Amino acid sequence: MPVEELRFERQYRTPHSEGYLMFEASDRLGRIELHFTPSVVYGTMLIEREMEEDDILDVIEQADDELVMTADVPRDDFIVSVFQGKDVGTYSDDYFEDDEEEDEAK
Repeated sequence: MPVEELRFERQYRTPHSEGYLMFEASDRLGRIELHFTPSVVYGTMLIEREMEEDDILDVIEQADDELVMTADVPRDDFIVSVFQGKDVGTYSDDYFEDDEEEDEAK
């Protein structure tokens, strides 16, 4: 099934990296993290559902066109590692503080 209405929503930007959530229409497809070096852009793509390789290649191509090529950084190559799986959660200091408070209350 081809990816239609793909869009990227930036989560963060640093001097040498960017992270985006990927959506197909209103459904979350996954995320991509880009790391810029002087000549190569490395990507880590996490896909949250089963996809055919051709569809994954289409997503990579669109990420290259919309995110990498427009970043104003020299690019001799774009190397992407792709993983398929599910999002188990997002954890931060707040999560661990809440967990510690629950343990203290017991």
